[in-house]
Amino acid sequence: MARPQKEGLEYFSLDVDFFSDRKIKILKGRFGADGVTYYLYLLCEIYKGHGYYLDFDADFDYITSSELGMSPEKIGQMRKFLLERSLFDNKLFQSDTILTSTGIQRRFQMAVKSRATKKPIVVNAKFWLLSKEETQGFIQVQPFLNNSEKNGSYSEKNPCNSENYDTKKSKENIVVVVVRAREEMERCFEQNIAPVTPAVEREIGVYLEEKQVAPELMRAVIEYSALSGAKSWRYVAAVLDSCLREGITTPEQFAAKGKAAKPARREKQTSTSEHSSSIDFDEIQRYITYGGKHGKQKETM
Repeated sequence: MARPQKEGLEYFSLDVDFFSDRKIKILKGRFGADGVTYYLYLLCEIYKGHGYYLDFDADFDYITSSELGMSPEKIGQMRKFLLERSLFDNKLFQSDTILTSTGIQRRFQMAVKSRATKKPIVVNAKFWLLSKEETQGFIQVQPFLNNSEKNGSYSEKNPCNSENYDTKKSKENIVVVVVRAREEMERCFEQNIAPVTPAVEREIGVYLEEKQVAPELMRAVIEYSALSGAKSWRYVAAVLDSCLREGITTPEQFAAKGKAAKPARREKQTSTSEHSSSIDFDEIQRYITYGGKHGKQKETM
């Protein structure tokens, strides 16, 4: 399978009259150089990530605070100012915690034009702010499967490409969703376990695409493995395999089974069948440490 097309940008253009913009002048006057630094930091995060928007979450302020050396309170104040001054779309942020703007999306269009010569650029209709007239022909505005509860039908301001999706377009949507999930899981693995090798990259794809493991469950297992000190893909895969055998599909089910595992082991002599219904994390650890046969022999001693 060919490596999926990159979503974000390697670099982005900055107008030479950037500092002449009235909004930037007010931002600098209100917060000093920190305000401009923060705004440029957000632009970098947007362009290098999805390319035209940033999916903001509760932890992002703390990460930004650490990287920029600014207090979370000041970060929050500056973000509020940027939204109030329409440097980012306030309506979309309030409804979906998405940071973007029409200006960002116009620059994104220009940047990906050469990339679109072989394949159209697919964007999420829920987050696309440009009108049909402003949207270039190589941009396909489509609803994303992983945002179906938010999307519903197309926004009235984005009527382009809104009718009669054929099988090919549906498959393209699925590919984009899977690509995003793989990239997010690779980042999660690198942040919690170790750098992603080509072998681990392939395995992540197998579990997401072929074994249909939900990204949320994989994230929970990766974080659990890191907290347990078992920082290897082999351990993560073993726990995921146990989840598949037990029919565990959500982080909540995984957490519940994890809590039930130790009591079940204590009752092993009186209720073997009850024990088999829980994930045996000790058995997984023995398998990782000693190998399948050795682990079983050790258990019978």
